[in-house]
Amino acid sequence: MRVDTVFHNARVRTGGAAGVTDALAVLDGRIVALGQDCADLSARQRIDLGGSTVTPGFHDAHNHLSWYGMSLDEVPLNDCRSTQEVYAAIARRAAGQPAGSWVIGSGYDQTKLAGGHPTRTGLDRAAPDHHVWLKHTSGHMCVVNSLVLGKLDLATVPEGGDLGRDEHGDPTGLLREQAQLLLRPLVYPTPLDVVERSIDRATRQYLAEGITSVQEAGVGGGWIGRTPLEIAAYQRARAAGKLHVRTTLMVISDALHELDRHPTDQVSLGLDLGLHSGFGDDHLRIGPVKIFADGSLVGRTAAMHEPFAGDPDNRGYFQLPEADLRELIDRLHAAGWQIATHAIGDRAIAEVLDAYAAALHRTPRPDHRHRIEHCAIAGPAEIARIAELGVIPVPQGRFLSELGDGMASALGDHRIDWCYRQRSFLDAGIPLPGSSDRPVVNGNPLLGMADMVRRHTATGVPFGPESERLTPEQALRAYTWGSAYAAFREHRVGTLTPGKLADFAVLSADPVTEGFDAAQVRATALDGTLAHNPEGF
Repeated sequence: MRVDTVFHNARVRTGGAAGVTDALAVLDGRIVALGQDCADLSARQRIDLGGSTVTPGFHDAHNHLSWYGMSLDEVPLNDCRSTQEVYAAIARRAAGQPAGSWVIGSGYDQTKLAGGHPTRTGLDRAAPDHHVWLKHTSGHMCVVNSLVLGKLDLATVPEGGDLGRDEHGDPTGLLREQAQLLLRPLVYPTPLDVVERSIDRATRQYLAEGITSVQEAGVGGGWIGRTPLEIAAYQRARAAGKLHVRTTLMVISDALHELDRHPTDQVSLGLDLGLHSGFGDDHLRIGPVKIFADGSLVGRTAAMHEPFAGDPDNRGYFQLPEADLRELIDRLHAAGWQIATHAIGDRAIAEVLDAYAAALHRTPRPDHRHRIEHCAIAGPAEIARIAELGVIPVPQGRFLSELGDGMASALGDHRIDWCYRQRSFLDAGIPLPGSSDRPVVNGNPLLGMADMVRRHTATGVPFGPESERLTPEQALRAYTWGSAYAAFREHRVGTLTPGKLADFAVLSADPVTEGFDAAQVRATALDGTLAHNPEGF
């Protein structure tokens, strides 16, 4: 047998039954042999990996690819520690732009800022002649200045959102959740060439971090999509060689519409031609439909059973009425969609599980793999129901280090033990994906895996019980097989097994035995070709 490439002299963590071996062989973009079986193969080339560690390519189960790519052109606010620093950063950018243009900042977190949320009056002083739009790191809120606020129809705040107001009842410029849609007439849609460029920039960075496949968590509409033509932007990027990782697209539920159909057909809501989850190929395909049930913890808009700490009148809220949420899930399930519902608060999670159970009872479907994105506050009863229904929770380990102090403040000590659980899901037999929600936090998967093992906040405080910590092996499996399972891709990627696609990461150290801090990505193979190769293998 003649193969394309044999990669040898490596520590290959296959993630499968072969365990750890020393070589792999690739033919036509697929793995055909491992270990000793590679020794006698005829190969067009043999690449000596110099003792490096090889793992399955990393897979991010929930990220915002185009949002991240676009944020690279915006004013970075992640490191600001006071509102004055935010205003100064905006003033510096405004000084180099024409009056009337947009100054967009991203990544601020009011829980880390002296002064709390920036305000329109502060932004007015920083950039009085510019349109200013600051995006919160969570994506669940933003702040605009008076020039922008004056162009919004504040009398039509959508249900599932609200405006920040000061002690006099005047708008502060803060728009939370669905209220961000008020900006839509001013900033939407984004031109396709801008989205295409953001895809190129983002996925080049992903390859450099060992990411070979991702799930884009919401395209086509709402406050999270960039354009109703967003799938076309991904198709264009792929055709131009600018989509550098395998991508599964979650279509935002707002982009779906009523379909003309035969009265006996259950496909009543969807995309034109009845397209739904699974359409596409190994490089680009349509995945789940994305629904927003509630908000965020740091924004105190997640739907909770009990009030937020120090805020006795606030239990958060749903982004659409519960009855509408149940009906939407039922119709999408009947139409054949995999469903990924954003639910963070325990009240939202319980409601989503009820809706999934009712939909499955009405229209049984094996291996549906419906998901709960984030699934932040889950008690024993919710975990048992998740396991029973075959639902996949998609938490983010990196949240604990970057957002953990703010989440702990919102929850109070008595609820932290149920927040962003990991080991409890595995112990209940539930597959656990790895994901980042980038650009909400740093999306480097090695950082995410390290946080799944450590579970510390930015101030070094342990977050929740030690029993929720993962082993290094479990964290690596989450970011490989676990995430591929959540995307119906584990039969193609997720382990290094003969017959699967040859997607793997080459690391400078073994993350399992030497730690995730020691392991740096040296190269990434996609289809068996080293796509990121700074060290010249």
